[in-house]
Amino acid sequence: MLISELFDVSGKVAIVTGGSRGIGEMIAEGLVKNGVRTYITSRKAGDCDATAARLSEFGECISIPCDLSSSESMDAFVAAFTEKEDKLHILVNNAGAAWGAPLGEFPDVGFDKVMNINVKAPFMLSQALLPQIRAAATEEDPGRIIMTGSIDGIRVPFGDNFSYSASKAGVHMVARHLAHFVVKDHITVNTIAPGPFESKMMGYMLDDPDSRKIVEGTVPLKRIGSPEDVAGTVIFLASRAGAFMTGNVIPLDGGISTHG
Repeated sequence: MLISELFDVSGKVAIVTGGSRGIGEMIAEGLVKNGVRTYITSRKAGDCDATAARLSEFGECISIPCDLSSSESMDAFVAAFTEKEDKLHILVNNAGAAWGAPLGEFPDVGFDKVMNINVKAPFMLSQALLPQIRAAATEEDPGRIIMTGSIDGIRVPFGDNFSYSASKAGVHMVARHLAHFVVKDHITVNTIAPGPFESKMMGYMLDDPDSRKIVEGTVPLKRIGSPEDVAGTVIFLASRAGAFMTGNVIPLDGGISTHG
């Protein structure tokens, strides 16, 4: 089979949550540029609409703003999507939140918000969209659910983001658990675990040149991740090339997870 056939995702329909910025925007752009009709969602409608307008220069990108921490908003998102589409080939659960506070001062809300958005929301959205994913899935070309975890869910972070690391470890496991139950429906579930990428979440470190050098120095490959790195991994998982993979967590971290 030709490379162009192995990695072809054109003609598919995708949702990327948290698709207005950061890693989500990188993924959405990669999908749009490769012929995928891509729906993006984020809590801030203006940002979501602006990103969709920019990406529409390269293909089809549709904005449906949504606050995934609210069950009512999630239901409205699913209803809006299903009014337009009866099949979903690729669901990228990327939206997330973080919280940092010193040990001894970490608040309840710092766990409630992060666990709700990072663990509960992707599971509930995947569950809600299963009929549309099943409708697109075949034995040869499974439906794909792709979670964004984190390297901080694999290694112990240096920072005080206790709920974030716990939530991302939870994402990794809920994806594996979900994979076990939907494999009979010809649906795969895999997780990418990114290291440092350009994002608002990493901005406090990467916006300062000195801090950026420190971050890059902790990565064995001596750089942060690029849009091509994350978009390429998602396209691999969503294409024929990745059709035999399910229940996996893929560290996308420049080698951090292999270096203690």
